[in-house]
Amino acid sequence: MTVAAGTVLLVHAHPDDELLSTGVRLCHDVAAGRDVHVLTCTLGDEGEVIPPGLAHLVAGREGALASHRLGELRAALAAAGATSHVLAEADGRARWRDSGMAGSAAADHPDAWVGSDDDEAVDAVREVLARVAPDVVVTYDAGGGYQHPDHVRTHAVTRAAVIAENAELAADGRAPIRLEIALTPASWAREDRAWVREHAEQLEALGWRIPAEDEGYPVSVVDDALVPIRVVDPAAARSRAEALRHHRTQVIVTADGQAHALSNLVAARLPDREGYAEIDPVTGEHRSAG
Repeated sequence: MTVAAGTVLLVHAHPDDELLSTGVRLCHDVAAGRDVHVLTCTLGDEGEVIPPGLAHLVAGREGALASHRLGELRAALAAAGATSHVLAEADGRARWRDSGMAGSAAADHPDAWVGSDDDEAVDAVREVLARVAPDVVVTYDAGGGYQHPDHVRTHAVTRAAVIAENAELAADGRAPIRLEIALTPASWAREDRAWVREHAEQLEALGWRIPAEDEGYPVSVVDDALVPIRVVDPAAARSRAEALRHHRTQVIVTADGQAHALSNLVAARLPDREGYAEIDPVTGEHRSAG
């Protein structure tokens, strides 16, 4: 099922997360006539660069990669039909920067998103909530999808902002914002891994690695019963794949749009389905889809 919200705000940590994590939902909702917005909290300063011709953008050249990725983000969302917002953006620069993977020295940067001041970060997200007035906000689960520190931080700040905004809405007698998190049913994750193995010959010919059958899954892969909201839309998946091609510093998409790889060249399926659950912003507990 899908939630028939009029205005949807997807909140993500870096450019490309919006399509890799929630791209089917994004394109599905656009096609359904909903007003879809994406809020990106950093510009992915610490990302690796795949095309050799863009190697000069590597992290360490302050601002170069972030500026380039902002262009990729805007192009991707224009292609998908969504409106782009960058958190506390000023003159094409984000207020906070990418903190890198767990253990990265980038987390010690004074402007790292993972170390952002709680009040300042929450207020910045609330400014977007007030301006966009979404019916539903979608972000990562508490584990950040795959435990990236910026994703975890994005969940925490988004949840706190929704709590604060809902208190003000309630005082004015208005309906609260619903909060949803992206999750993957375990059966889907197993099926997607099997699909990659079935297509191993074609994917290995691209120089990509096939995950081992016993490799672990991200923390966002959960029991099927915990994922009551499901978006299954092959047309939206095709639109997602085409939009994702704009993130060329970070992602390689196969010609048929069925698979992708990041800079680690690990093959992964681009499925035509995504799962979500609504949570109580205050307690974090799952709410019934009914």
